Amino acid sequence: MSASDVARQPETGRILLGGRRYAVERDFGRLPATIAPARVSQVAVDGAGRVHVLRRGKVPVVVFAPDGSFLFAYGEGKVFDPHGIAIDAGDRAFVVDRDAHQVLCFAPDGSLLFALGERHMPRWREPFNHPTQAAVADDGEIYVADGYGNGRVHRFDPEGRWLASFGDIGTTECAFMTPHALLVDSRDRVLVCDRENDRVQLFDRAGGWLGAWHGLCRPMDLCEAEDGTILVTDQVPSLTCFAPDGERLGRARPSLNGAHGIARAADGTLYLAEIDPTSVTRLRPCL
Repeated sequence: MSASDVARQPETGRILLGGRRYAVERDFGRLPATIAPARVSQVAVDGAGRVHVLRRGKVPVVVFAPDGSFLFAYGEGKVFDPHGIAIDAGDRAFVVDRDAHQVLCFAPDGSLLFALGERHMPRWREPFNHPTQAAVADDGEIYVADGYGNGRVHRFDPEGRWLASFGDIGTTECAFMTPHALLVDSRDRVLVCDRENDRVQLFDRAGGWLGAWHGLCRPMDLCEAEDGTILVTDQVPSLTCFAPDGERLGRARPSLNGAHGIARAADGTLYLAEIDPTSVTRLRPCL
């Protein structure tokens, strides 16, 4: 589907970020009358450009086409406390069920494949204790930010076997107050939004500390653009573009109260999950 085929929402402004301009289009996605509105928590985009919106409601995941039309929903009766969602190269969706202490993996058709962690069985320092987000590396390894309880990052092999953990609660290097989101970037680094410490920390795949990016206010989520730049949402509210070396390349205010989640489609379109007022905002690249 080309950019000209995508339905346009009314623009509510334009932003400049990292040398790119975007049209800000709020209230993306049209729900059918059979699905009640719910608070949006996170958003992810699969290989076909479909937008998976994670919501804190009876129907936890709704999926929209790039034009905003509703396609299908999944996860009903399976997700207790939806917090984070990420999609891997095989279009599997990893939904983090925060207060059930699990990560649920769904197939592209929405069927449940497997779960990491034991349901409603929190564990101190071990997986999981109120986790927040998952990320999958290109080689299939799974990383989970175990955010609200343990303050750690756990690493699993592609089959879901635990390999290692790193981090602890605190304010020093390699420590977290709330590891709220993470990703494995194209440079094979693990980037973690250390929310209450107002920074993004960078690690190698084994958990070795590489550095930190500051000048953020409670960073919420992050994604990587096609050129390797990193986009970070926070509660200023702002969206900041960092070069791979941490240089700040730009900052803008596309969200109203700080986006709880961000995802990028292959064509460069960005989607923001906003909690209050709850909606998905689309940032469409423009001249």
